[in-house]
Amino acid sequence: MAIIQLSRKAYFHNLDIIAQKVGDLSKIAVVLKDNAYGHGLIEMAKLAHEYGVKDAVVHNIAEAEMIKAYFERILILGGHSYKVDPQYFYVINGLSQIALMPEGLQVELKVDTGMHRNGVAMDEVEEALHALSERGLILKGVMTHNRSADTLSSEWFWQRENFKIVKEQVLSLQDKFGFEGPRFHSANSASTFRFQNFDEDLVRVGIAAYGCLEMDKGLEQPDLKPVLSLHAQKIATRTLEKGQHVGYNATFRAQERMTVSSYDLGYADGLLRSASNQYKTPEGEQLLGRVSMDNSSFTGDREALVVFENVNDYAKVAGTIGYEVLTALHPEIKRVVV
Repeated sequence: MAIIQLSRKAYFHNLDIIAQKVGDLSKIAVVLKDNAYGHGLIEMAKLAHEYGVKDAVVHNIAEAEMIKAYFERILILGGHSYKVDPQYFYVINGLSQIALMPEGLQVELKVDTGMHRNGVAMDEVEEALHALSERGLILKGVMTHNRSADTLSSEWFWQRENFKIVKEQVLSLQDKFGFEGPRFHSANSASTFRFQNFDEDLVRVGIAAYGCLEMDKGLEQPDLKPVLSLHAQKIATRTLEKGQHVGYNATFRAQERMTVSSYDLGYADGLLRSASNQYKTPEGEQLLGRVSMDNSSFTGDREALVVFENVNDYAKVAGTIGYEVLTALHPEIKRVVV
């Protein structure tokens, strides 16, 4: 049976580094959206709770309800359902959303400082605060999202300056509209490691906590450790003679007599076809032929195969990023904390 192993030691090691960077464990919010980046929502929520993290970030209220017992505050990024609950904070992604929210809901205003994806425009901040007040919503935070924090460029700096302008504007207007002390945060995983002296109220860490952050050369690359490793179980072994082929459309041809085994992971499980005939496992076994729906073939005859230990190694061969591979991992693959 295919299995995903989650390293408690690696996860706590990564949280140690993040806590040291921001100066206080209370400033960490772990991003658990989309099945915790494929790691398993409940499994990672329990580990974060065990470590002492009080804040989580999820995609929608359904995810929030699943992990409610493990956190004091949960930031909900999207979705179209709302529930007034003292643990839930809902992100406002546009002015039109405000009219749909029930009175008494705790909200965080997202401001577009350059990403040009979600959030109210910088010149709409006062209008948004007025609408929040009129609607009877409780402003708990103001946030933005950095578009290029992992890139060696000036963009992170000008976006940070834009957010400083937003903060000053909100602080100057909060009394006028009856709001008090919202928290301010902009830092995703990459942004966290761009600060020399962290000066915000929160970091929203996803890929860094999972140990798979990649930064441009020249930027700080923290010593993070991958939490997730993917393992497969052997189905069958056979000997290929020189000239014989493996898999659909015969895309692999044996150059010599060799041993080949099939394993119980395929593209239905999240093993991307784009890595077919190109990838080699950490133990040196070569992926042969096209990845099938429910299985794939590798050299050798190991009973258990380590498919990858660092998702970024696999992602590079597949021509994508680690995020896509992780979130594509089937939720029914068993996750085991080790």
